[in-house]
Amino acid sequence: MRGLKSLTSLAAGSALVLSGLVASTSSATATTTIAQCQASFKSGHLPLVSAGKLTVASDINNGLYQPWFGANGNPSTGKGYESALAYAIAKDLGITSKNVKWTAEAFDSSFAPGSKNFDFDINEISVTTDRAQVVDFSNSYYNVQQSIVALKTNAIVKHHSATELKNYTYGDQIGTTGLDYINNHIKPTKQVHVYNTLDEAVAALTAGQVDAIVVDTPTGQYMAAAQIVDSKNKPLATQVGQFPSTGEHYGLLFQKGNTLVGCVNAAIADLTTKGTIKSLQSQYLGIYTKVPKLTPIQP
Repeated sequence: MRGLKSLTSLAAGSALVLSGLVASTSSATATTTIAQCQASFKSGHLPLVSAGKLTVASDINNGLYQPWFGANGNPSTGKGYESALAYAIAKDLGITSKNVKWTAEAFDSSFAPGSKNFDFDINEISVTTDRAQVVDFSNSYYNVQQSIVALKTNAIVKHHSATELKNYTYGDQIGTTGLDYINNHIKPTKQVHVYNTLDEAVAALTAGQVDAIVVDTPTGQYMAAAQIVDSKNKPLATQVGQFPSTGEHYGLLFQKGNTLVGCVNAAIADLTTKGTIKSLQSQYLGIYTKVPKLTPIQP
């Protein structure tokens, strides 16, 4: 995941300290059309930080990883889901790939208030009410699910009906969407173990102090495949399954008040209708979409 840092850092995009999830924070009207946006670009009136060019930011200096970007971490290849999507949006707006330029923006700096030197940032950034106070977001380009991670030897791997899930001991990091899902959806009969970091929760899982952890699917996939391993790097854990999304999603990030949001939302809607987004997700995000589905648990 993000630069192969600690799990606490990996989860920063979609799991850490979310005080609320929002469906959309765009102030642009829903009537903006692709034709209008293409005409605006041709006439030079599309609001871009550099005339005639689309400037896209991501956390380039801290490492871009698969499947969101290509294997070499170069965002300009058009490989990986987020890189490919950025170029697809540009094309839909009438902007050629040679007129797409990338710039580095640290993850934590992206949603800080103030002016931005990019048109939008694409970096698995979850849309939250706190962040939306100081920046704007596009509509969803990836809906995030919560998933269960457990040791392969734990009973939850085979016994995880909605009723059975209530009988296990869970652990999670304080202030995360995973912990929120445990408390508000699973509602276990046993006390949940709460930790200051996700790394501490993983240590508890490995030591058998808890049966399972709930984290977003991308983080869970990395955790099970590469983080919880034996001395020979053989995985000791598995991703039991994922729940349907309850609203958490990734959005493209813009400077507050940027009217370009309307055109990007129009492009996302158009690419969804054409099946482009679904195709890109099938091409690049199969390790997530193939995670088994768990029975939805109502709040």
